[in-house]
Amino acid sequence: MTSVYRINYHLRAHKRDPLIEFIKGMLLTPFILHATPTSQLPSSDKPRDPTTPGGGDDAYVTDMSTWLTETQAAATPGSGSPAPLDLNLDANGPPVLRRNSFAMHANVQRYAEVMTQVEELVNEHIAMQAKGLEKYSRLRRLVPTVGTFFTPLPLRESFLYANSKHAIASRKYVPPSFNEIRRILNTAQIRASAPHLRFITFDGDMTLYPDGQTFAADSMLITQIVGLLQRGITVAIVTAAGYGSNAARYQERISGLLQGMAGTINSGHPLLTADQATQFYVVGGECNYLFRCTPEFTLRYIPDHEYESKLRAWNDDDIQRFLTVAEANLRQCVHDMKLDAQVLRKERAVGIVPQSPLDREQLDECALSTQQCLLQYNHASTPDQGKIPFCAFNGGSDVWVDVGNKLIGVQVLQEHLGFSPRETLHVGDQFLSTGNDIATRTACCTCWIINPQETHGMLDELMDQLRRRGAATES
Repeated sequence: MTSVYRINYHLRAHKRDPLIEFIKGMLLTPFILHATPTSQLPSSDKPRDPTTPGGGDDAYVTDMSTWLTETQAAATPGSGSPAPLDLNLDANGPPVLRRNSFAMHANVQRYAEVMTQVEELVNEHIAMQAKGLEKYSRLRRLVPTVGTFFTPLPLRESFLYANSKHAIASRKYVPPSFNEIRRILNTAQIRASAPHLRFITFDGDMTLYPDGQTFAADSMLITQIVGLLQRGITVAIVTAAGYGSNAARYQERISGLLQGMAGTINSGHPLLTADQATQFYVVGGECNYLFRCTPEFTLRYIPDHEYESKLRAWNDDDIQRFLTVAEANLRQCVHDMKLDAQVLRKERAVGIVPQSPLDREQLDECALSTQQCLLQYNHASTPDQGKIPFCAFNGGSDVWVDVGNKLIGVQVLQEHLGFSPRETLHVGDQFLSTGNDIATRTACCTCWIINPQETHGMLDELMDQLRRRGAATES
């Protein structure tokens, strides 16, 4: 008989990341077996009372308040003893829960061992990739949907770094979470990519600025992006926003960044040379419109014929037939679920624009339903296959179907500029199956963030690693 849990698991598969769930499950073993809380100290951990003759539990202190008071009185500064603690314990209060430092250290080692094992699974998968045998790797057997790795991942080192900041292994009631593992993977990818990084791409909404808003002139990300360009790293924003070849609309969305690059906000002098400025790009409509920054810090549209690619081998008639199928399905979703929304069709996209906020479940239903409809139309098993590759995604407040996807957007830039997957890093917030960043995992290394604040923290880590790389090169 199928359990309710199993039913829910399959119904929610689009909200899960299989690799993160696998690591999370692996870390549950040390958490459950070695971090179970107790309501009182076991006899072996209780401080012994030297005045009590004989053995047994009577030989151990039961008044924790008295014991702590005496222990603190004996501690003297500079003696190496712990600093006095002012816990104000009530001798008649409830039993004290104590976190044993030796047990916590042992748990760190157990967690680190798990991460080491996963790290070795990734290394073996990479070795099998090189031989074209990745489908036979142990990691692929354990996580059937796992994709391509372009670098090893120092997971043990990254876990120890995260634990030093957040004391993950010290917790007794809350196991390592999905988001903690996601951030550990980000740290591992940053440390692996920094020595080779030449090209970094960013999603727009919810990665560089709040959803539907513009890049603010006071954003903390400006200094970091400028710093990347000053180091000779090419930067691109790859966004689903589709305004055709209208450079002014894209300039409006990232006006704060362009002003910061030009130095008009603070110094009044450009922060970048002409060569550095022209290493900044914007790709709109997932992969359909390419713009390049000029020495005057404006965007110039680059016509398709200037960077022709076999990756976009489609014609307008095919696109319009494809969009007609997508539009019909979206209109059916609006009708069936009685959504307060309009269907808007553009040159190379079609989407649902809510007139009042929609639930996440409604947005997911529209995205998944349209995705399945278009897979059948394409006679394909994944959105990047078939005559018209596409992306049907939940944008957080709306749903869009774009011709092409960010996989093609990143690959076109790699092809045009001469960067390899190993030298490329994409940063975005939509890595679930209903998101539009997940496709980039096939083309490059990735970091999964959830808001601009996390992007700032991630770039802080990256800049620190780049500084270390520079220092190592100079020495």
